[in-house]
Amino acid sequence: MPVRERNFMVYGANGYTGRLIVEMAVERGLKPVIAGRNAKEIKALAKRFDLPYDVFDLTDKEALSDAVLGVNVVLHCAGPFVNTVKPMLEACLRNGTHYLDITGEIAVFEKLANNDMAFKTAKIMVMPGTGFDVVPTDCLAAYLKTQLPSATHLTLAFRGTGGVSHGTATTMLQNIGEGGAVRKNGKIVKVPAAYKTRKILFKRKANLTVSIPWGDISTAYHSTGIPNIEVYMATTPFALRMLKATERFKWLLNRNFIRKFLQARIDARPAGPSLEVRRKGKSYVWGEVRDENGNQAVARLVGPEGYTLTALSALAIVQKVLQGHAPIGFQTPSSAYGADLILEIPGVTREDIAMRKNIAIN
Repeated sequence: MPVRERNFMVYGANGYTGRLIVEMAVERGLKPVIAGRNAKEIKALAKRFDLPYDVFDLTDKEALSDAVLGVNVVLHCAGPFVNTVKPMLEACLRNGTHYLDITGEIAVFEKLANNDMAFKTAKIMVMPGTGFDVVPTDCLAAYLKTQLPSATHLTLAFRGTGGVSHGTATTMLQNIGEGGAVRKNGKIVKVPAAYKTRKILFKRKANLTVSIPWGDISTAYHSTGIPNIEVYMATTPFALRMLKATERFKWLLNRNFIRKFLQARIDARPAGPSLEVRRKGKSYVWGEVRDENGNQAVARLVGPEGYTLTALSALAIVQKVLQGHAPIGFQTPSSAYGADLILEIPGVTREDIAMRKNIAIN
């Protein structure tokens, strides 16, 4: 195998999040290879930042393999990842290239976790979810596990400001009508959409939240071993009603013409949050663990807006890999780099909220 430069490739670089990652990488003095299937947009981006580039579709096995061979690590940003992870990961396996992505899809996490031995045999690190889903939540889960090693139940919740990108919205559309998911006794269990609600104190005022099939239903289990996991997202009463309606009308939402109509609406919207929204925005993550004896620990994180945090955390992990810190096999952010990884991101703070221990006195 030829000696390669210690460099990385961003595939899907012309998407909203991919472009943001490229911009921040250049600001840090990095020169990633940018890649994607849209020749016009990739070439324009490469010219703007004076970067090397490749144009190929993931179905072009030979071109994909050649591109992956030339770098140490791939940061895959082209979703929905349930459709795109297989060809990219197979190319990484063939060429001994470390694999990162920014997915939040439970099916992808579980598929990759189940192939850990293949990754170890190839001596590569495979870490899906290097963005807002799931770096802050995963790190908070791991931290809370250290606070209460006997924890049997984990609850995570988050609130953000700003909108969503085309890619995120497309992934959400693909999963619409699929319901929710929780982890019970170590197993992922399908539940109805908007399965549970609860009030969460992210800051000064409690917010209504609803349970969702967030990536930590998978990853937090692999990071902590806690067998019962639920994840919640801040919502509004109107949005909650709409989410519950997807359960009743999923037969309609799965019709092809409805999905095409909704995709057209997504494509007509701005690509993602504006620079002003991202600069002003914040993300809030809350976590609680408890055990069978009533012991409890609660903590929270505050950080930059979600897409900004995704770019910062993904690049922080890329740089660790390029420096040679890449434990092989399937990894979560905290299993590879510890619970304090998130505190390396500028603007992130962590706060302990509560610790309750029930101590019996004879």
